[in-house]
Amino acid sequence: MRKPQSMKALEDLGRVRLSENFFMRDFLHSEIASFYGIPNIPDDPDLAIAAGRRLCEEALEPLMARFGRISIRSAFRSVEVNRFGNEHDLNCGRNEANFAGHIWDRRDARGGMGATACVIVHALIPYYEATGRWEALAWWIHDHLPYDDLEFFPKFAAVNINWREFRRGRIYSFIPPRRGVLTKPGMANFEGRHEAEYAEWLAGI
Repeated sequence: MRKPQSMKALEDLGRVRLSENFFMRDFLHSEIASFYGIPNIPDDPDLAIAAGRRLCEEALEPLMARFGRISIRSAFRSVEVNRFGNEHDLNCGRNEANFAGHIWDRRDARGGMGATACVIVHALIPYYEATGRWEALAWWIHDHLPYDDLEFFPKFAAVNINWREFRRGRIYSFIPPRRGVLTKPGMANFEGRHEAEYAEWLAGI
């Protein structure tokens, strides 16, 4: 598929089904793109679709099957949108750091494809607001889903879920007081199962 050059072509791209419950259009919205008038369109739609399908099929669909509704807060960014966001301090990393991350249509430095979506898991919100424990979702994903990187944010414990061909398995939090790395390969808590970390949450839903 060529990069869309017309509204109709963009409409066709949006209708591409990535998985049972997700279409490409679900991932193309960007507040930066909307407010500043920058088209958020992949240069390489085929690569973006391939990476998005793996993210949806291997991470988002299982997450929704277990916990119900999820909301997509941020997902695909074109190189132009991401560069603008980075240069204007709009919470976007450098383009190179986002290849195979939010920039789905570029491979990372290892040549692997990948895709990121920032999502809110609605079933976590009451538990998180009552306890502050975002870690329950983090450890459930760690035990059950193939992910490369998770980043948690304070508002509703939204999480960047990154799927990549070459996975690391790092979990990072921007939520005080436990900011920083929760786990990554080499840390003592990385291996094994972590049911005790999310048992209380699951018992309440």
